[in-house]
Amino acid sequence: MQHVYIIGSKGIPARYGGYETFVENLTAGKQNDNIYYHVASRSDNSQYGNQPVFYYNNSEIFNITVPNIGPAQAIVYDLKALSYALQDAKNNNYQKPIFYILTCRIGPFMKHYIKKIHQIGGFYFVNPDGHEWKRAKWSWPVRKYWKYSEKLMVKYADLVICDNRKIEEYIKHDYAKYHPETTFIAYGTAIGSSKLTPKSAIVKKWYAAQDVKLHNYYLIVGRFVPENNYEIMLQEFMLSKTKKDLVIVTNVKRNRFYHKLLQATNFTSDARIKFVGTIYDQELLKFVRENAYGYIHGHEVGGTNPSLLEALSSTQLNLLIDVGFNHDVAHDVALYWTKKSHSLANTIDKADQYSQEQLNQKRRQAQNIVKKEYTWPLIIAKYETKFGLYK
Repeated sequence: MQHVYIIGSKGIPARYGGYETFVENLTAGKQNDNIYYHVASRSDNSQYGNQPVFYYNNSEIFNITVPNIGPAQAIVYDLKALSYALQDAKNNNYQKPIFYILTCRIGPFMKHYIKKIHQIGGFYFVNPDGHEWKRAKWSWPVRKYWKYSEKLMVKYADLVICDNRKIEEYIKHDYAKYHPETTFIAYGTAIGSSKLTPKSAIVKKWYAAQDVKLHNYYLIVGRFVPENNYEIMLQEFMLSKTKKDLVIVTNVKRNRFYHKLLQATNFTSDARIKFVGTIYDQELLKFVRENAYGYIHGHEVGGTNPSLLEALSSTQLNLLIDVGFNHDVAHDVALYWTKKSHSLANTIDKADQYSQEQLNQKRRQAQNIVKKEYTWPLIIAKYETKFGLYK
């Protein structure tokens, strides 16, 4: 039996988040009975927070309690989870256990932990995610820590699993002196249409409440953070000639970023722009994606972004910011725009001229990419093959 400890997600059952969704699907879709997952879960995120250990998706979930100490909470969580996992593997005499850490928060501590992992015959894998050190939400000292931590996480890793080929290229180039062992295994997404129809009560209620019509809106879905380029997307949409709406699904907060955005763009003066909050019903969200005219994607610091895969699987036309991560996923089936003035505006105006035949072709091409490379069964099989090599 190959025991795999997964550390770094907030835990499962998944309530939100890319890593949580990944772990949910990896465990639920397990194909190899010789692999057993142990998943760290933050007790304040779990409906089973009062239970030290519980079982879900035929996996062992161990709850970790951490004090609410701000940004450092995540670091303490990973360290406590790794310490628990090491002791558990040692107590149970598991042979060659794998410790798979999602994202690069605890690099300065890994020299200590890698010795313990190797002493029990274990292996340490890491998924660096995207360029966390580039995120605008972090102050300069925090960004510097992220970059330093990433360097050490890669240095000591037995394997670096990259969810995007451009991330793998970056790891190999920037950390060449460590000769990192890397592999590319992407994120996955679900395929298939929403079970809802235009006549469904929840659909009619939502579209009426937002004053939006089917196939007559562009869509943005993503976290409300500066590095997702909301300012550029809003400015450019306002410059475009489209008569369609812009529907923005995000956890918008009336914070400093919101007020800065409002001051820079005056987006409330444009009746086409509609912040609609978060859609928690996944069937409804899928329906909203499927019935958008086009999806606009401004993420530029991540790897293979989950919302991009969902858009390729659901939305007929995708307008993506021109960065390597996005090209690596969507290839030539999307329209690309840059940060230059009028680039996105012109792309929107061009998209408005597409015939239905062109739109149908783009939808088929995008869905074919997802079916070929990004379905969860494919991703799970790749992970299980990689885990199985370390018996």
